[in-house]
Amino acid sequence: MANKKLTLALYTGSVDKLTAAGVILGGAAAEDMDVEIYVLLQAAFAFKKENAMTNERVAEITDKQDEFLASLNRLNTPHWTEAFKTAKEMTNVKVHICGFAGKVWNGYKLDDFIDLADDICGIGEYITSAEEADVNLFI
Repeated sequence: MANKKLTLALYTGSVDKLTAAGVILGGAAAEDMDVEIYVLLQAAFAFKKENAMTNERVAEITDKQDEFLASLNRLNTPHWTEAFKTAKEMTNVKVHICGFAGKVWNGYKLDDFIDLADDICGIGEYITSAEEADVNLFI
């Protein structure tokens, strides 16, 4: 029997939502799901090499940013990039950078992005993946 498939359209570039995506990836990896991640607009900014390790952007409850980040530290929560890396080590996870999104942030080649990225593709690949997925999420 083939693995179930999760397709994740990752629009956000904020550490709170990227951390949530990392938790979801961990759950998918524990279920041995195949995962296709499509990195869109603001997420492409976060996946650029020079931006990935910053924790300066929180999308929700921005007035609680310091408290949120302190809680992540207190709970020894791995940085979202580590959660993604761990999921990639556990199951079949592919990370695709949307070509348009990359260009918005001056990312024209795969080397412009962190090593989690597997390729640069067009949005049509996301649409096809979403149609074929057992679970499709947009974060």
